[in-house]
Amino acid sequence: MRKTLTAALTGLATILAAQSALAERVNVGLLLPFSGVYASLGNEIEAGFRLGLEHFSDDLGVEINIIREDTEVNPANGLARARKLVMQDGADVLVGIVSSGVLGAIRDFVHGAQVPLIVANAGNDEATGERCSPYITRLSFSNGQVNRPMGRWMAEQGVRRVYTLGADYAAGRQMVGGFTEAFVEAGGEIVGQGWTPFQQTQDFGPYLAQARASGAEALFVFYAGGEAISFVNQYDSFGMAEVMPLYGSGFLTSQLYVNAQGESANGVITSLHYVPTADNPENTAFVEAFQASIGRLPSEYGVQGYDSARALVEAIRTGATDRESLANALRQVSFEGPRGALSIDPATNNVIQPIFVYETVSGENGAMTQKVLATLPAEADPANGCVMPAPVTN
Repeated sequence: MRKTLTAALTGLATILAAQSALAERVNVGLLLPFSGVYASLGNEIEAGFRLGLEHFSDDLGVEINIIREDTEVNPANGLARARKLVMQDGADVLVGIVSSGVLGAIRDFVHGAQVPLIVANAGNDEATGERCSPYITRLSFSNGQVNRPMGRWMAEQGVRRVYTLGADYAAGRQMVGGFTEAFVEAGGEIVGQGWTPFQQTQDFGPYLAQARASGAEALFVFYAGGEAISFVNQYDSFGMAEVMPLYGSGFLTSQLYVNAQGESANGVITSLHYVPTADNPENTAFVEAFQASIGRLPSEYGVQGYDSARALVEAIRTGATDRESLANALRQVSFEGPRGALSIDPATNNVIQPIFVYETVSGENGAMTQKVLATLPAEADPANGCVMPAPVTN
C-alpha cells in the first residue's frame, strides 16, 4: 500500500510539474515548407505568425518557444518532422501545414498523439469533414468555403453560362467543385470544363481555345503559384478578356505574386477570405505593421499566420495547462481580425469567416491592387461527414 501511495504521489508530482512547465512555456512546432516550390508561402506564414506573437503575447506571462521544421511539401517528410517535433522536441502544439497532402499524411499521428494542430493553410475539405479531429483546428480556409459564395454571387450578377478550368489535383477539383455546385444551385449552367495536368502545363492555349469555343459567357478557374502567373499572362495574350471575362478563386491573383502578372491581371474578378484592401481597423493596423516589418503588403498567407498566432495566444489566455486543454480552447476562439469577425465552428473545427469578392486593378506606381466589390457574409461549412464531440466549456 505504501508503494502504491508513493507511486501515485510520484505520478501526481510529474503531472503537476508538466502542467506548471506548460503554464510557463509553450513549445510551438512550426511545420512549414522552407525549401522547394512553396518556400515563399512558408516564409510568408512564418512572418505573419511571428508578427502576431509580437502583437498579442506581450503581457501573456508565458514564453512561446518556436521550433522550425521543413516539410519540403513532402508528405513522408512532413510526417517524420511532425513526429520529431512532438516526440523528440516536446512540442505542445503544431502550427502550419501548407500542403493538403502533408496534412493528410500527419492527420492520424496528430489525432493519435492528441497534440493540437493549428492549420495555417492546407484547405482539403476532408480535414474538417470526414477526417476531422478535435485536435485539428483550421484558421485558414476550406477549399469549398472560398468558392461556393462566388458561385452564388456570379449568378446574382446575371452570369448564366460558365466554362471552368482548373489544375487536376485534389485542391483544384474541390475548389472548382465548390463553385460549380453553388453556381448550378443558383440557376447557372456549366457549359464545359477542362482539367490541366498539375505543375506540368506550360501552354494553356489549347484549353483557352476550348473555353472560347464553348459559347460560355465567362470563365471560372482555379490556379495558384507559378501556374496562376502563367495562366493569367496567357489568358491576356490570347485576347480572351475581349470575349470572355475571367473569374476565379482568389489564389489566382494572390498579393504574393500579382505584380508578376502585372496588367494581365487587370479586370480579373476573384473571391477569397482576405485582401489587403479590406476596410476595417484591424486590417489597417496589420497591413501597416506587416509593411514596416517585411517591406511589402501582406497576402492571405501572411494573415493566416498572423491569425493563427492570435488564436494560440487566446487559447493560452484561457489558462490551458496541457495539450488537451489547449486543443479544447482553440475550438472556442473568436475575435475581430484583419479578415473581419472570425470564429471556429465547433461542429467541424473549421474557421467561419467572411468572403471578399474583388477586382484586380492598376494602383499607384503601376502596382496592382484590389477593388472590393462585395463582402459576403460568413457561413459555416457543411459537416461533410464530420462527427465531432462538443468542446468542453468553462
